[in-house]
Amino acid sequence: MSYKLNISTRKEALIKLMDEIIKHENEIIQALYEDFKKPPFESIVTETSYIISELKETIKNIEKWAKIKKVLPSLLNFPSTDYIVKEPYGKVLIIAPWNYPFQLAISPLTAAVAAGNQVVLKPSELTPKTSAIILQIIEKVFPHQHVKVVEGGVEAAQKLLAQRWDYIFFTGSAAVGKIVAKAAAEHLTPVTLELGGKNPCIIDETANLKLAAKRIVWGKFLNAGQTCIAPDYILIQEEMKSHFITFIKNEITNAYGENPKNSPDFARIVNEKNWHRLASMIAPEKVITGGTTDVEDCYISPTLIDENDLDSELMKEEIFGPILPIITYKDEKEIDKIISKYEKPLALYVFTDDKKFAKKIIQEHSFGGGCINDTIIHFANKRLPFGGVGHSGIGAYHGKLSFDTFSHHKGIVKKANWLDLNLRYAPYTNKINSIRRLLNWL
Repeated sequence: MSYKLNISTRKEALIKLMDEIIKHENEIIQALYEDFKKPPFESIVTETSYIISELKETIKNIEKWAKIKKVLPSLLNFPSTDYIVKEPYGKVLIIAPWNYPFQLAISPLTAAVAAGNQVVLKPSELTPKTSAIILQIIEKVFPHQHVKVVEGGVEAAQKLLAQRWDYIFFTGSAAVGKIVAKAAAEHLTPVTLELGGKNPCIIDETANLKLAAKRIVWGKFLNAGQTCIAPDYILIQEEMKSHFITFIKNEITNAYGENPKNSPDFARIVNEKNWHRLASMIAPEKVITGGTTDVEDCYISPTLIDENDLDSELMKEEIFGPILPIITYKDEKEIDKIISKYEKPLALYVFTDDKKFAKKIIQEHSFGGGCINDTIIHFANKRLPFGGVGHSGIGAYHGKLSFDTFSHHKGIVKKANWLDLNLRYAPYTNKINSIRRLLNWL
């Protein structure tokens, strides 16, 4: 039987959660900086303010979202009243990643609580300072074990996955997503998997290159490239390549100065293991700009790579760091060939002033979501679903859809007793033509 809290109790908890986040915002920002030198501006925009905004919207709309929804009844069931009841799944497991460790823990938690579930939250062990403050806040807001935080590494996650849950929400890599899906399948547990992929960023000959470069630099190097929807590679019309490189080099300098290592606005790689993985992908002979690394500081500079090998180490998997390969194409057929070589991505971006070209790219390629003439910003609209397709994920959330994700939609027919049509009951003799006429009319 599902564990249920009434709406007023859920709402009170969410208000208290929001108040605690506002109260401890500076500590959260400091924790993110200590974990991987996340710039305070990025922490505010992508972590704390985003969550506060989401909490405000959820608190405002929770009664409306949870309300029983009447639907038109089927004439076959006449007379009846038909409606949908939204109920919590029950016990929910949320496994959060390290790249946006506060936002991607508290965002699904907010929706799960709003929908009335019990929640166990497993924050990432790779960002221990942020994990610690999440634990502190949750223990203060939810003292009665309605929500519980479980810290620890891979072993802790494995123990949690070995248990039976009513719903699992996971954000992370496709490789770990498969492990989560396999564990969930053991008990036929429904899942949302928010994964990633090699997100293409297409630039055609009509694009505003200077503006494209500025928006790509922001979207790619935000959080030092450790963003699941960051552009993973540039796919540019070959004649535009040299002009674009000039613009994007200038925009990197405008954003982070001559030495990005000294910039207060450029984050670090989360740990040495990830640093070594990324550093090994940089072929010095292919570096257009950047390529500077420092293992002691977990630093990799914003790096552009002149890539002509679709099977290189850099192109085998999602990069998830501040390295941006630039690949050229001649025509649209070549675009299709290159994108189709990889699994369906979480995001796709196209820079163009040609409306037909943009429409064709959006319609012909399967991906989670994306932008025309910008990057990443689709994530900010809570009225848009956010989620992947294929290897980039299962399910979607944000806004009202987040509440629905953590709710089972129970369909109910309330049949009246004042009339009972005999057509559906046996014996069926001489009823076939009548039922056919009725079904055809419907």
